[in-house]
Amino acid sequence: MQRTIKYLAYTLLIAVIFTSCGDNVSLQRYYVDNQESKNFISQDFPLSLIEIDKSNFTEAQEEAYNSVDKLNFLGYKASETDTEFYKAEVAKVKTILSDSKYNDLMEFSDKGNKIYVKYIGTDDEADEVVVFGSAKDMGFGIVRILGDDMNPEKMVTLISAMQDANIGEGQIENIMNFFK
Repeated sequence: MQRTIKYLAYTLLIAVIFTSCGDNVSLQRYYVDNQESKNFISQDFPLSLIEIDKSNFTEAQEEAYNSVDKLNFLGYKASETDTEFYKAEVAKVKTILSDSKYNDLMEFSDKGNKIYVKYIGTDDEADEVVVFGSAKDMGFGIVRILGDDMNPEKMVTLISAMQDANIGEGQIENIMNFFK
């Protein structure tokens, strides 16, 4: 009888753990919930489809670039009439990214707007790199960078190089037009 009660208690404990884990909102869940919502845009594309001038890349940047398979982008276009909704959505994303599974990689400001770069994984290998930036007058964007054997340190150098890289505007034209 004690044995049965013990098994029931363990089963109940495991069920509670799995149920509580399922209630947390993940970044993936946020993407799925909002990809077709009003004022949101979602695009997934393999990195190979984006033409980037890699002639000035260092060996580490080239290695980091080659470790990336695809990018998932989710953007929200802000307007003057929905500032409260915009603030709530930014708060949701920041809450998701404050989870302990996200490691800080870098933060920087660009023209007064804060950009956060975080990753999931170890110091040697990132499973996912997330770039989140927002601007009150435009909205916000989240880019999930997915790949194999991504090294967080090398990703920092790649992100720095991408800021100065010549990226063909035709490939990201839909995204840029969305925020206009």
